[in-house]
Amino acid sequence: MKHPDQSTLALHAGGDLGWFGAWRTARHVARCESCRDEVAAFQDMRDALPAWNEIPERAWSRIAGEMRANIRLGLAAGECVRETAAPEYRPPLFGAARVVVALGGVLALLVTAVVMERPTPPVMSAAVPLVQTTADGIQRRAGDRGFALMHKDASDVNYTVGVQGTMGASYVDPNTGYITMTKVYVE
Repeated sequence: MKHPDQSTLALHAGGDLGWFGAWRTARHVARCESCRDEVAAFQDMRDALPAWNEIPERAWSRIAGEMRANIRLGLAAGECVRETAAPEYRPPLFGAARVVVALGGVLALLVTAVVMERPTPPVMSAAVPLVQTTADGIQRRAGDRGFALMHKDASDVNYTVGVQGTMGASYVDPNTGYITMTKVYVE
């Protein structure tokens, strides 16, 4: 037979167990004499506790006066033996070294901002191929040479641009009614 632990028996004696724990413990206590004796001892102790909580009569005003006198005496004695400490050195808030470091940081920040925000001119060399649209069509140029696909009479042209250097155009030829699609690659 497994006995409940001391804390469970104490809670059962005070009526502080949950309903299932109280039911299970009550069934065990009904069959076990040693556990029944412990529960009775816990109940007796619980009944005796309020009597121990009473405070005996004392002359509280006399005790409070003595405590105030002792505190004043301790404070006065502490003032007599206290050593005076030298004031802590605090450097000036805006010393010369701090100002120089702060101005150097601001100057470095400004130089960095100017260098990073200055636009760099585009580098166009004659050998770099370029695909672009014109008023008459799409052309590919590299230096002084070029290649163009013209669509002069088209009124509604749709252009597409690819990320790998391609450009395309599609339009309806007004003379024939056919859809023409052109695509130019840069290599």
